[in-house]
Amino acid sequence: MKKMAEETKCACGSANVAIFPCVGAANVGQLSNKIAIELEKQGIGNLMCTVGIGARAPGLMKSAESSDRIMTIDGCPVNCATKTMELAGFRVDRQIVISDLGIKKTKDRDLKDEEVAEVLGKVLEILQSE
Repeated sequence: MKKMAEETKCACGSANVAIFPCVGAANVGQLSNKIAIELEKQGIGNLMCTVGIGARAPGLMKSAESSDRIMTIDGCPVNCATKTMELAGFRVDRQIVISDLGIKKTKDRDLKDEEVAEVLGKVLEILQSE
């Protein structure tokens, strides 16, 4: 797995990637957070607190400013994570929208491991193709 993370890091163009997930109430928001956690575990980037950016928390703002690249993982086309970053003055370098990956938005937040693994695979494919 280490090799995959290194390859993905290169595809992202930087090792200092900040990942800001949606973490919304629907399944796709919860998936965005799970995917962000998995990307951090694989060394692809650093999971950050999106709501802290909305609150303009000084430490989080500084962390985002010091990142080489900013990636958002939105659950759906409402794009809350991306809009939060843009409203705070940040340029989003890469946006992933979970519902664009064939996942239907529902209120079912009981995520299955297979579903998380499938979406993670799709996200890794996207990142490696950059």
